[in-house]
Amino acid sequence: MAELTIAFVDLTGSVSVFETLGNDRATMVVTKLTQWIGATGMEHGGVVVKMLGDGVLMSFSSNRLAVEAMVQIQQEHAKRVVQWPNRLKLMMQIGMARGQVVVVDGDCFGDAVNLASRLSDLAGGEQILATDNVVRELGARTPVRSRSLGPIRIKGRTEPCEVFRIEWQQEMLSEFLTLPADLHALIPPKDVGMGGIELAWLDTNRSFGVTELPLKIGRVPEADFVVSDPRVSRMHTSIDIRSGNYVLEDISSYGTWVRFAGGDNVIALRRQECMLHSDGEIALGAPFTDFSAPMVSFKLVNGNMVLGRTPLRN
Repeated sequence: MAELTIAFVDLTGSVSVFETLGNDRATMVVTKLTQWIGATGMEHGGVVVKMLGDGVLMSFSSNRLAVEAMVQIQQEHAKRVVQWPNRLKLMMQIGMARGQVVVVDGDCFGDAVNLASRLSDLAGGEQILATDNVVRELGARTPVRSRSLGPIRIKGRTEPCEVFRIEWQQEMLSEFLTLPADLHALIPPKDVGMGGIELAWLDTNRSFGVTELPLKIGRVPEADFVVSDPRVSRMHTSIDIRSGNYVLEDISSYGTWVRFAGGDNVIALRRQECMLHSDGEIALGAPFTDFSAPMVSFKLVNGNMVLGRTPLRN
């Protein structure tokens, strides 16, 4: 076994690219981009474990170089993609974890591999999510900045895992940013009283102040926001704010599905939670493939979430 940092880079938006360019040209675009990701990782001492269609799994002996590689990948790609048409934009969501890894015939196995994959699924486009040990390993003098998202329940793990977002954008400097020395000091949200949450389903619309959180969405009158559909549980989901981030937790019998604008991934929640990091939609009790499912769209505005009725295009 070896102590390694695992990075999983997944591309979002590939469905739109394939629909626009066709299979052959889109495959060339995706392949060229994943090869560049792998090459950049190798320049930082990384090993490309495998290419997974529109994803790349890499391992690094040096945690610092792994983080530097992922930051460089996001920064350089952001400059490149700014001129691309929206329907052709491929964004990157990255998950990172460090731990003991078993290497067999060039492949990697272990908790760090699973965690990196799960965090990649939870990350939004242009985001890097990392476990606390990745941030801790950087040391107190690192120039890398990160923001604690608090303990998050991750599928397959019994205990919540503290997750950090690595801020690679140059302009991302605020009181929310933390150094590794502040790992376990979760920062209270600032100015949260300036916003609130507006929930809307069909013709029902209600606003909630941040001080009224957590709120529950459900089928019964006792719920804070009622969605009258037999597939919706009595108390279906809970929305709360933690360290300045909105977190949705599924507490239902039939599950909750979340998808974000500009991405293809759907997060299926069964007694789990996820961070609402960008605009998107929530399906209650049935997946998005069921067009009759009760759905609520949401929009983040200046760090506050506003749920509205503007549908996403399928």
